[in-house]
Amino acid sequence: MRKFETLEVDHEHEILTVYLNRPEIHNAFNETMLKEIIEVVEEADQMDVVCVVLRGKGKSFCAGVDLQWMKAVSLNSYEQNYQESLLLSRCFETIYTCQKPTIAIAHGAVLGGANGLLSACDLAYSTDTAIFSLSEVKIGIIPACISPYVIKRIGEYGARELMLTGRRIDGKEAEAFRLVNKSVAPELLEETVAETIANLRTSGPKAMVNCKKLIHEVSNNLTMKEAYDFTARMIADIRASEEGQEGMNAFLEKRKPNWIH
Repeated sequence: MRKFETLEVDHEHEILTVYLNRPEIHNAFNETMLKEIIEVVEEADQMDVVCVVLRGKGKSFCAGVDLQWMKAVSLNSYEQNYQESLLLSRCFETIYTCQKPTIAIAHGAVLGGANGLLSACDLAYSTDTAIFSLSEVKIGIIPACISPYVIKRIGEYGARELMLTGRRIDGKEAEAFRLVNKSVAPELLEETVAETIANLRTSGPKAMVNCKKLIHEVSNNLTMKEAYDFTARMIADIRASEEGQEGMNAFLEKRKPNWIH
């Protein structure tokens, strides 16, 4: 994997860790960072990794959009603004549809669009001291491109409260809103994430890919009637697969399946 301008990427022990690496401005994102995130996540789909971990270098996870980029974009034409916004949407959608499990680890500032990066991930953890805000309304705009993912995470009325008020909440309140799966004391964060990764390591790699596909289709694309047949066919296919056979045989024989090293 190439060296990036705005990211630091570490591939070790089957874990792909992607660090937002603009600590001098609290990892605020610009066009370059969005394109690099898309590239890394798309490449992760082709790699032998257990999961992709997204986190920030320095004092914060991400302070949202780079103010210099925002200033430049504000002077652009409507069509240029639209294309820039499509890039933002594509970044979140690429994370959301990544075949590998994705984990966001938040600390410090998690502002504006940073909540889109976090909400598009499968799992999210934070420190109790992290500060979250969907503050777009405070400058007369709206959290548009992140809204599909934030609303999926916290529901319509949680989104109404946080998006309309733009108020700041800490990690524990973010957990209460379900914006993050769990918020812990800073000294417990690494242990908490390590426990989750350890659990992922014991899951069938192809089963996790198919499980993400199942959740996506049932949540977004299928009626209940359509899901009736789709889910039956999907489990029948997976039971007959090599990994499915190995997993079921290992269970019946009271041994570990071959994907657990």
